[in-house]
Amino acid sequence: MAALNIDMIRGKIKAIVGEILGYYSGKEEVIRKILAAALAGGHVLLEDKPGVGKTFLAKLMAKVLGLQFSRIQFTPDLLPSDIVGTKVWRPSEGRFVVMTGPVFANFILADEINRAPPKTQAALLEAMEELQVTIEGETYKLPQPFIVIATQNPIEYEGTYPLPEAQMDRFMLKMSLGYPSEDEEGELLSRRIKWMTDDPTGYANTITNTNDLLAIRQFIEGKVRVDQDIIKYILAFRVIRDDERVAAGPSPRGLLSLLRIARAIAVIDGRDYVIPDDVKSVAADTLGHRIVLKPEYAIESEITGRDIVLEYLGKISVPK
Repeated sequence: MAALNIDMIRGKIKAIVGEILGYYSGKEEVIRKILAAALAGGHVLLEDKPGVGKTFLAKLMAKVLGLQFSRIQFTPDLLPSDIVGTKVWRPSEGRFVVMTGPVFANFILADEINRAPPKTQAALLEAMEELQVTIEGETYKLPQPFIVIATQNPIEYEGTYPLPEAQMDRFMLKMSLGYPSEDEEGELLSRRIKWMTDDPTGYANTITNTNDLLAIRQFIEGKVRVDQDIIKYILAFRVIRDDERVAAGPSPRGLLSLLRIARAIAVIDGRDYVIPDDVKSVAADTLGHRIVLKPEYAIESEITGRDIVLEYLGKISVPK
């Protein structure tokens, strides 16, 4: 994609969203946010009830974006080497050969990530943050772009291991898909009869490729303007750290993530500059999961980090 401009990108984005909506019966806002995270170089955690389409949406998005897809099913007996790979001895060659794991792909679905123990979960930390993995002391770069979509089911607590704060902080967004509306679910049932399969991913058209996405990322980094007032607005969320209910507020990585994804949202909306609504639309999804409540509030009240961010969205003055 040579000589990119905002109109060309807007056309691509419209085609991507339209193709996904042709198969996914859900909210367009969810697709736009996950796409924004992908364009901003971030990762997404989808926490929701079973059967709402988390896995299908990840597969579909990888197909439409033209990315190499890899699914890792997290289980209690999964080992770090099952994710990153290992070295095996080849007698015929007289040497050890690296056997790369499923993490060597562009679009990773980490399914039910909280079913694996912390040591295995940590195998993704280096990959998500450094875009590389270490196999028996040697470092290997991961293919670009590299995007992780992780899923977890909140109602299945038995046999699960909660994600530590350090790993939660690696996710640019934490979202829920929610149940589709009656009309959306009715459309899904009608489409199912037409498709004659529960997984129509193979029917979807590929709109972009890795070079396209990397070019759009470069455009976002180099061409999307951020006014100083927008930066001050993002910095204003630091006040959450002083809230009496909060043990740990949004990290600097969290505020950087909010800046990055706000720029991607602007591009998706066809602008090369950020407005306050870009920040507001993703603030709760970007910062909520990075807030750790004090034990007395976490145990005795039903308030969440997301609730606190939404509360401050109503308090913090918005630049004009």
